[in-house]
Parts: sequence; C-alpha cells; structure tokens
Amino acid sequence: MPIEVDEVDNSALHLKFPPCLRSGDYPLICDGVRKDYGAHTVFSDVTLTIKRGEKVAFVGKNGEGKSTLVKCIMGEIPFEGQLKVGHNVQIGYFAQNQAQLLDEQLTVFQTIDNAAKGEIRLRINDILGAFMFGGEESDKKVRVLSGGERSRLAMIRLLLEPVNLLILDEPTNHLDMPSKDVLKEAIRAFDGTAIIVSHDREFLDGLVTKVYEFGGGRVREHLGGIYDFLQSKKIAELSELGITRGTGVRGAKGESNASPSANPKSPSPEPHASKASYAEHKEQQKRIRKAERAVEESERKISDMERRLKELDQLLMEPANAANMELVTEYTTIKRSLDEEVERWERCSEELEQLTSN
Repeated sequence: MPIEVDEVDNSALHLKFPPCLRSGDYPLICDGVRKDYGAHTVFSDVTLTIKRGEKVAFVGKNGEGKSTLVKCIMGEIPFEGQLKVGHNVQIGYFAQNQAQLLDEQLTVFQTIDNAAKGEIRLRINDILGAFMFGGEESDKKVRVLSGGERSRLAMIRLLLEPVNLLILDEPTNHLDMPSKDVLKEAIRAFDGTAIIVSHDREFLDGLVTKVYEFGGGRVREHLGGIYDFLQSKKIAELSELGITRGTGVRGAKGESNASPSANPKSPSPEPHASKASYAEHKEQQKRIRKAERAVEESERKISDMERRLKELDQLLMEPANAANMELVTEYTTIKRSLDEEVERWERCSEELEQLTSN
C-alpha cells in the first residue's frame, strides 16, 4: 500500500507514507553525461551522485537543461556518458504536461479509482477530501477542472504508485498556496528519494538539502537548502539566476560577453589590403549584424512571453477563471514556446560569440 491518510481536520491534509520499497544506496549516478542538439551543447560533463533518501532541487533559467536531464534519466532521449539508475529503483514521474494527459471523459473519482490498487481503494474518498476534492467535487468531469485542479489530480494519481524515487518537473505550476502546502507536506513525508525541478523558492524552502544549478552548459552542486544557495549567489529569487536580458549574452560555455551593441568592431582593412580581404571583411560584418538582430529579436520575444505568463498566472489565481481552459491552454502553449525560444536564443548567442571572437 503506497499511501495512508490520517484523519483530516476540515481541509487540512496529513499524509503518512508507509515504508516504501527500499532502493539501493545510490538511486542515481551520472558520470560525464553530455547532451547535444546538433551543434548546440545543452550540457556536458554532468557528474553527480544522489543518495537514497535525499531530496534535491534542479534550478536554473529555462533552457539550461533541467528537463533535458530528467528526460535522460527517464530514458526518453539519447545522451553521451554514463547514467546509472540504482538497484531496485522504481520511479514516479510528474512531467510539466502530466495534467494535460488525464482522460477528460472520466470524473475525478473515476480517475483515482482506476489508479488505486488493493485496500487503498477503500480510502479514495478520504484521499480526495484531503486534496480538496471532497463531496460533489469528486463527481466533476476532468474536462471542467481548472489547471490547478488537474495538477492536483495528476499528483494524487502519482502518489498512489508504489515508488521510491520521485521526479517532479515543475510540480507547482497553477497550484494555489493550500495545494502547494499539501504537496510539500506529502513530499516531506515521503521516505524515498526526490528530485524536484522548480523555480518556486518558497516551495523548495525546508524541503531540499542539496541544489544542482544548471547554467552555461554545466551542472554545479551546492550543499544546503535553497536559501543557503540563494545567499551564496547573492540573489533573492531563482528568477535572477543566469543572465540579465538586454545587458549581455552568454555562450554555451557560460562566459558573459558585452551586449551586441557594445561589440568591438573589427578594425578597418589597411589601405594595401586586397579587394578579396576587404570583401571578406564586409561579409563578416554582415554576418555579425545578422546575428545581433537575431539575438535582439529573440530577447524581445522572450520578454514578451515572460510578461504574458505572469499575467496568466495572476488570471488563473482568480476564482472566476478556475475552469477557464482557454487560459490554461494558452499558458501551456506559451510555456512550451518560451522553452523553445530560449534554446534558439542560446544558439544565436553562441553564433554571435563565435563571429565576434574571430
């Protein structure tokens, strides 16, 4: 039985997990893991060891490879290097699109009833009530649920699985504060190992004891909680990691360079330079200007999408929009487009860096 539910007082949730199936001492070991998309290196030489029972965070700007490494762990994409999932490890995986994969024709109760096994099926109403799906809420069709409700439902289904390694990719998207508290307490009570990909500082506080920072094609280990990490970086929010857009560009190896407008111009050809070398110089300048425009355009698109995501976050928190699936769909679409645009920005920035260093 993967989960037990203590008696609940009103809407408060108290989860008690029975001892989970014991994994080996090291559920995950990476040694020199590298992932490339064509000429673009997402990350290289990723070497890390996660011990049984640890709860760790993957943090960094969008596009730096957090979800990519998760996909490598899950065996969804190929990679270079050595990655070993330990002995007797059973993974429970919550992806960013998990809530969108629910069967919309089922009710909340049917969704969990189909997933529950054994004696736990007798406690479905208790579980649903603890996750704020009590009473008539359990009879709702999945298709009318808000983004937060869907995420909560998908999370319940995950917690019913007998696993000893949780991998949660942005689990708090669309969740309100009570729902975040429910999930946080559940993970705290989990006896196994957890990897949490998140930008949510408050959610990670008091939950993780190690932070892996993704940036510049590298993954760096930081011991301690999330506030220890933020203090070491001299920042207040995880959104401040990486570059400051519009003030510089970062290549795939993480070096910070001056903004495109501040790039030094190549020296003018000497009077005695041949026509051929002058033509090459002009062509090089043309390529640089084109790369600069591409970086600037990408930064503008990223800024616009980030601004719209913040607006949608506020809208989705309003009760009147709780079941507005148009907003949920727009959020999901923009989030996916943002990840793709960040990857494009990285490629353009790397190209610009190479052109200006020649």
